[in-house]
Amino acid sequence: MSRVIHNRIAMFRADAGMSRRELADAVGVNPQTIGFLERGDYKPSLELALLLAGVFSVPVELLFSFEPFPSLSQTLKETRA
Repeated sequence: MSRVIHNRIAMFRADAGMSRRELADAVGVNPQTIGFLERGDYKPSLELALLLAGVFSVPVELLFSFEPFPSLSQTLKETRA
């Protein structure tokens, strides 16, 4: 059974002002791997997922999920309600 793994890598990377190359260097992978991850074309190993979460200092479940993450606009609406 193959499940889709959703991620917020691009959002965290942009917020940190990092390029794909900088993030790739930080976790020891090819910059193309970061692109594949961001697009959902590749599932990270547990080791890579933990390394990525560590770069952003967040729990791994804040970066990856089996369920789609709510959009930013949806999150903002919920916090204002």
